[in-house]
Amino acid sequence: MQNLLKFAFVAGILMTAAPSFGQLYIGLGVRIGPPPPRREVVTAKPPHPGWIWIDGYYKWARRPHRYVWVRGYWAHPPRPHAVWVAGRWEQRHGEWIYNEGRWEDEHPQAEQHPRKRH
Repeated sequence: MQNLLKFAFVAGILMTAAPSFGQLYIGLGVRIGPPPPRREVVTAKPPHPGWIWIDGYYKWARRPHRYVWVRGYWAHPPRPHAVWVAGRWEQRHGEWIYNEGRWEDEHPQAEQHPRKRH
């Protein structure tokens, strides 16, 4: 009876952990590096004042197992003083991993350049 309980306990842990491990492995990266980014020419004006252009990027498509270009677009910052930090591909341990672009709060000048103490 104790062996059956131990087996059920271990099986339960493995069943709940297996999907997590699978997701981590799938999301880790790609072994083929991305092509150089395309040059997009932005000829139109922003659709509204304060909108900014978000550059296009390559994303990995599991099917058909290749990089696919995602075109750039105009976007409205989600809050005042938000700045766009572009996504980028990084190579780590033989795999390419994409760090998604994101909005961040703009740091005041005082935080970017600490004042010298006298």
